[in-house]
Amino acid sequence: MPPTGRTLPSLLARNAADRPDAPALSWRAPDGGDWTTLTWSRVRDRVAALAEGYAALGVGPGDHVLLMMGNRPEHWLSDLALVHAGAVPTTVYDTAASEQVAHVARHSRARLAVVGDTATATAWEGLLADPEVPLAALVVVDGADPDRGHTDYALLESTPAGTAFERWRDLTPDDLLTVVYTSGTTGDPKGVAITHRDMLANATALDAAVALPEHPDHVCYLPLAHIAERMLGLYLPVFRASHVWMCESLRDLPGVLRHVRPPQFFGVPRVWEKFASALRAGLARMPEETRAAVDAATAVAAEHVAHRERGEEVPAELGERFERARAEVLLPLLAQVGLDRVGWASSASAPMPLDVVRFWAGFGIVVMDAWGLTESVGVATVNSPATGFRLGSVGRPLASVRVRVAEDGEVWLRGESVFGGYLQPDGSVRPATDAEGWFATGDVGRLDGDGYLWITDRKKELIVTSQGKNVAPAPVENALKEHPIVGQAYVHGDRRPYLVALLVPDRETLPVWAAARGIDTGGDWEALVAHPEVAAEAERAVAAANARFSRAEGVRRHRLLPGEWGPDTGELTPSLKLRRRVVRERYADALAELYRD
Repeated sequence: MPPTGRTLPSLLARNAADRPDAPALSWRAPDGGDWTTLTWSRVRDRVAALAEGYAALGVGPGDHVLLMMGNRPEHWLSDLALVHAGAVPTTVYDTAASEQVAHVARHSRARLAVVGDTATATAWEGLLADPEVPLAALVVVDGADPDRGHTDYALLESTPAGTAFERWRDLTPDDLLTVVYTSGTTGDPKGVAITHRDMLANATALDAAVALPEHPDHVCYLPLAHIAERMLGLYLPVFRASHVWMCESLRDLPGVLRHVRPPQFFGVPRVWEKFASALRAGLARMPEETRAAVDAATAVAAEHVAHRERGEEVPAELGERFERARAEVLLPLLAQVGLDRVGWASSASAPMPLDVVRFWAGFGIVVMDAWGLTESVGVATVNSPATGFRLGSVGRPLASVRVRVAEDGEVWLRGESVFGGYLQPDGSVRPATDAEGWFATGDVGRLDGDGYLWITDRKKELIVTSQGKNVAPAPVENALKEHPIVGQAYVHGDRRPYLVALLVPDRETLPVWAAARGIDTGGDWEALVAHPEVAAEAERAVAAANARFSRAEGVRRHRLLPGEWGPDTGELTPSLKLRRRVVRERYADALAELYRD
C-alpha cells in the first residue's frame, strides 16, 4: 500500500476507507481464551469514541498524557485516540519505579495518566495532589476505585459524540506525535520529541530498505514505551495497514508466535538468544541419528546464507539441497517456536552475539542486525535481504539518514528522521544537534568501504584500565555468552589493573549440559551452579573468549552467580539491555572480591 497522508491520523483514515474489513488489531483474553479482532473500520470507531472520552476529561491540543500499561488493546487504541484529539501521548514502562514515574510526570507536566490496574495506579495517586503535575484525572482500565480518585476507563467509550476526534485535521507534519523517554541507563530519562514528519520519514525509508511484505502480521510484545515496538507495533502497522497481534507478557510469546506464525519478527538479542537456547536444549535431547540430520541440514543452510551474504548467486544444486533440508528438517523445528514462516527477521537495541546470528543462519533465518536510537526514531541503519547484508555489522544507513564517524570513533547522524530535540520542563523542545544538524549518538563504531556500519560499544561504557587501555565491554561480554552455559555476562575494570567478569548461567542449557555429563544435584540450582565441573566449564568459556582478544582486553578473574537477571530484578532494562550501573552497585562486594589477592 503506497504511503499517503502527512500525519498518523491521515493514515488511519486511509486504512478505514480502503481496507475497512481487513483485520487490524487482535488480542486474547487474560485467561487464555478466544482471540478478539477489530477491523480497520472498527478501530477508527473505537478511536473516535475514546478521543471524545479523553476530551471530556479535559485533554486538549498539546496536552501530554502518560500511558502506563502492558501490551494490551486499550494501550494501542488510547495512543491513537489521544493523537486524534491533538494530545501528545507518552508511554511509561509498566515496570518503572515510583521515582521514575514522578520524574516523567513532572517533566512532561502530564495532564492525564492512564494505567492498567489498581496496583499500577498506586504510583500515580500521590501525584494527583502534586502542584508540579497538572494531573486532571487518573484513568484505570481494570478495577477502578472512585474512592481512590480513579476514573473508570470503560466510561470513556460511552461519551456522547463531539468534535474532539476531528481535531486531527488541524495537525501538521511538524506537530509532536509523541515524546519517548529514554530508558535512563546513564541517568534520568530524557524526553525525545518526535513529530509526525520524523516518524513518516523513518517509516518510508525503512519500508523501502527492507521490502516489508504487504499488510503483514506483527506480534507486538516488546514494551510500547520503547521506540522499537512503538515503530514496529504501532506506527508501521498503521503505515502499512498491517495486522497487530498483542502479546502482553514475554511468557506468552512462544504460544502467540505458534498461533500467528508471523512472516516477520523483531527481537532484541536476548530474545533470539533465549529461543536459540531452547532449540539447542531440545536438540541435545534428540537421538543421535536425528541430531546428525539436523547438523547436515544446518550446514547446508549456513552455506546458502554465506553465498547470499557475499552477494553471489546461489548455485542451483545448493538451492535445491537447501529447499529440501528446509522443508524436511528445519521448518518442523522452527514451527515449534512459531518461526517457520518468518521471511524478515531483525534485531537491534544491543549488540547481537555473532554465534547467535550464525546459529539462526543454520536454520535459514538471517537475523538482520539494525541500529538506531530513540533520537533517530528507531532504526537508522539496517541489513536487508533486499539491499544487502553483512553479518556482524548493523547494515547501511536508511535513505532518511546520513552517518559519519568522528575522529574519536563516535557515530553522528543527520537527516529527516533524526529528532528535533529534547522536551524541556517548560514544554519547549531544545535542539540537540550541532550547527550543521549532526547529532552525536554516544555510540562508537566504524564504516567499512561498502558503507556498512559496525558498532563497537557505547562511548560512555568504554572501560579505561589503570594502564590507560580503552576496552569496549560489549564484544567481550558477547564472546563470553557464546558459550552455551553462559546466559548473561558483565565485564568490569574501569580504572582497574585488569578486567573481571560476572557470569550468570543459562537456566535452559545448563541443566541439559549437566544431565549429559551425569551431574545430578536433585534440582538444586545453587548447588548446580557451584558444582566443580560447572566451575571448570566456566573457566573454559572465559579462556575461549580471551583467546579472541589482546591480553589487556581479556578477563583475568570471574565469578558465577546463581541468580537470574531480568527487568523484574533490575539488572536489565524492559528492552533487555544490561543496566551497568545497577549491576556495578548491586554486586560491588563480589566485584571487589575479584580484585583481592
